[in-house]
Amino acid sequence: MISGYATQKGTLEFAAGHPNVARTHFKEFDGLTLSSIGIGTYLGSPDDATDVLVKDAVVKSVTLGTNVIDTAINYRSQKAERSVGRALAQLFEKGKAKREQIFISTKNGYVTNDGDSKEEFWQNIQNTLVKPGVIKSGDISSGYHCMTIPYLQDQLERSLKNLGLECVDLMYLHNAAEGQLQDISREEFMKRLAEVFGFYERQRAEGRIRYYGMATWDCFRVPKGHPQHLSIFDVAEAAAVAGGNQNGFKFIQLPYNMYYDQALTLRNQEKGGKDLTILESAAMLGIGVFASVPLMQARLLGPNVLPDFGQLAKPAHRALQFVRSTPGIIAPLVGQKSPSHVDENLELAKTPVLTETEFTELVSKLSR
Repeated sequence: MISGYATQKGTLEFAAGHPNVARTHFKEFDGLTLSSIGIGTYLGSPDDATDVLVKDAVVKSVTLGTNVIDTAINYRSQKAERSVGRALAQLFEKGKAKREQIFISTKNGYVTNDGDSKEEFWQNIQNTLVKPGVIKSGDISSGYHCMTIPYLQDQLERSLKNLGLECVDLMYLHNAAEGQLQDISREEFMKRLAEVFGFYERQRAEGRIRYYGMATWDCFRVPKGHPQHLSIFDVAEAAAVAGGNQNGFKFIQLPYNMYYDQALTLRNQEKGGKDLTILESAAMLGIGVFASVPLMQARLLGPNVLPDFGQLAKPAHRALQFVRSTPGIIAPLVGQKSPSHVDENLELAKTPVLTETEFTELVSKLSR
């Protein structure tokens, strides 16, 4: 198991070791220097051939200047985490990176099987989770989600083993509102969320995670009054109760791109009688935001899908530049497996992130 975690000194050293990228490619958040393009590992078949592609893509991405890696235990039925783990071992063994330079996030909450097992999905769940008593009757919500402490404890153990790490930098609770609020009341959900945050704080104290957060789909980008809407201020308060002012709730993840633009445009959060966007609210709370589906799973890459702007001819570059330049976004998380896609996407690292003034002008231009 690899010890350590991303540090201020290590991530700054990583940025300094990549002088060929634009200076603004790296952003500082909570003392860490993080790349403005991260690699995601969601899509792909749970097979050995895809394992190799993901492992190689992670290695190549880090070599080209990415130090943000995002995965989840349910991605490719645990095989995404294992692919990331192999990539990290290769990078560290060959001296291409150090543990303290790389920021690694994963997610728990979905009920997942083991893609390396020959058992059918629910048979594997029965043998690995139900029979040992990790999951009990009534624990699973919406047919796919579980956020009991015994389950999250089990999943953390598996994630650390899959990744080959003693400590993960960021643990997200994965699509919790989306998976739970169909079956339980908001009051019960917030009670369970507070219990989960207490568990995460204990894991922080034991050095097994550094930060925690919520990886979401709907809850932070739907209107107030929507059944799955959450107030990030209420969530932050639950974290403060669990861990005090120095609690580890520091990140959220949500879909954001030029078409899924609610994080930028929808004022669905309220503080002191003022309506705010989720990005404004997160900034107020000192919470960093990572963007999922920045390319809308390649749907933004077709001809004439995106408006032309600046000197960026490639659709992928335009899509990623919009997201990485949005104030409050640390990085888009790009799912990329082929070497050519990694080269193309990371080529953008040589282009400066837009200033806030330039971004505002761009948004005004695009909205005309």
